[in-house]
Amino acid sequence: MGPDIETLIQKISRLPGLGPRSARRVVVHMIKNRAVSLEPLLMSMTRVYENIKTCPICSNIDAFEDICSVCANPQRRKDIICIVESVADLWALERTSCFRGQYHILRGLLSSLEGNGPEVLLLDKLAQRCNTNGVTEIVIALSATLEGQTTDQYIRNFFADKNIKTTSLAHGIPVGGELDYLDDGTLLTAFAARQ
Repeated sequence: MGPDIETLIQKISRLPGLGPRSARRVVVHMIKNRAVSLEPLLMSMTRVYENIKTCPICSNIDAFEDICSVCANPQRRKDIICIVESVADLWALERTSCFRGQYHILRGLLSSLEGNGPEVLLLDKLAQRCNTNGVTEIVIALSATLEGQTTDQYIRNFFADKNIKTTSLAHGIPVGGELDYLDDGTLLTAFAARQ
């Protein structure tokens, strides 16, 4: 195996969910199927590299002129904003079509271990959007981790005196989940939030 192939395997193995063995299988597959796999992938990656930008309003990533397709869509509600941790979380919500408002993507969650302070939340930018667009509700859609819950509480405190309703996603037993297979934290949260 040449140094170029070894370098490619190393770079692919750094992607989330892939280790060295999986990366080797991916590279072998792409090399065997160069015309169908490698060349189209290379072209797609080049287009993404050249065209994708970060939206100055919500921090979504998209190919656009001024603002992303979510912010530019006149059919979306401007009076409700959903706060998510990452673009992947925005995409997950968009797949469900359950939310038709705007988004605010954080640059991370509050974490003293990672050195993330309140600046990663971009709350001043969000407050300005709220004032400009007459936002009446903020939906906090963060992971049910310690960092997510800490960040949720910090955001609630930040908006406590701003006459904006703050809500969070429900946590608990997933649809189709069996009690015996759930972890203790999920069961405790579900029991405490019973209706």
